Amino acid sequence: MKSFRGKGLVLAAIILCPLYLGYRFYGGQLEAAALQEHTLERAIPTVAVTQAQPADANDTITLPGNIQAWYEAQIYAQVSGYVKMWHKDYGAQVKQGDVLADVNAPALDAQYAQAKADLETERAKNVLAELTAKRYVAMRHNQAVSEQAISVQVQEAKAQAARVRAAEQNVKNFEALIRFKTIVAPFDGVVTARNINVGNYVNKEASPGEGNSGGIRDLFTVADVSKMRLFVSVPEAFGPFLQPGLTADVTVPQLPNRHFTAQFLTVAKGFNVSTRTAITVFTIENEDRALWPGSYATVRITAPVEKNILTIPSSAMVFQELGTEVVVVTEDDQVHFKPITVARILDNVVEVTDGISVDDRIVNNPSAALLEGKKVRIVTSAPGYDLVIREAPAPEANAQKKPSAKSL
Repeated sequence: MKSFRGKGLVLAAIILCPLYLGYRFYGGQLEAAALQEHTLERAIPTVAVTQAQPADANDTITLPGNIQAWYEAQIYAQVSGYVKMWHKDYGAQVKQGDVLADVNAPALDAQYAQAKADLETERAKNVLAELTAKRYVAMRHNQAVSEQAISVQVQEAKAQAARVRAAEQNVKNFEALIRFKTIVAPFDGVVTARNINVGNYVNKEASPGEGNSGGIRDLFTVADVSKMRLFVSVPEAFGPFLQPGLTADVTVPQLPNRHFTAQFLTVAKGFNVSTRTAITVFTIENEDRALWPGSYATVRITAPVEKNILTIPSSAMVFQELGTEVVVVTEDDQVHFKPITVARILDNVVEVTDGISVDDRIVNNPSAALLEGKKVRIVTSAPGYDLVIREAPAPEANAQKKPSAKSL
């Protein structure tokens, strides 16, 4: 009985041993195939791809601007003399006709007095001339004087009357100058400059800004700041859009968190040959007087500029010796380098005018190890890894090719 059991165990061992060895051999083959497949898969570089997108039809440009008052007048001296008193200082709100300063002009006062005295003299002479002429005419009936003498006296009376009228006009001229001794505001506004002080000599013959050596002529500057003018030099590309209805967003350094809306007013209708820009004027409502004349402004203008441009992430660019390129993945998942023409580099995107199309699968953040014709495997980046990634379409979507950037 024992011998029978021993033979059975030996027989079972002989049968099971080949089966076990076969199972181990088959399992090893599977593991080797899986390892080979995994190794080959890991040997193929993985890439994340993005797509080129048409650029926004609206283009925004940021330009420097100069803000000026709606009306601004430098008030000059029309008489020579000394400042008797000034009544309005920097920043004063004034109404039309408000007195800004008084000028003491003794020489003008003396000339005015002389003109009035000359007028009285000419009037007295005129009375005498008229009386003499009447007497000569009365003696015509008696033929006591000749006709020539009568004619001379009559014409002398007319000439004297003309001298009186000239003297009267001379007095009016001095009266007009006398009124210029009182400096008044030409319109409602604010005093932005006061160049005089009590005792300063002002000279009507001095050039503006000449200074105290020749006598001050520009006494005050008054500006109407209820509405402001904005002057901007706009490039040629925006020329067709400089017309009524265009608006601009304006900021000034003194109010960095406040935005003002400027309305198009007019344009110079001609470009400066040196800068290729056109002087453009906008208007800004300034009811609260927040804007001051002479302010520097940052002006942002947005207009629907037509452009045949595609945009790609700036991280997709490759800089080679022959120029800028991008790495695209072909239909058979191979690497291909394509040269591109860059129009403008922005914050995180690049505007491209030629070299790519909207259906190209462009490698984002390409590795330096990628070579022409190398096989790659496309993967999707983990969320948050690449904020500018734009997933490529499925292979079926590439069947219908879209036009390139050059043909748009």
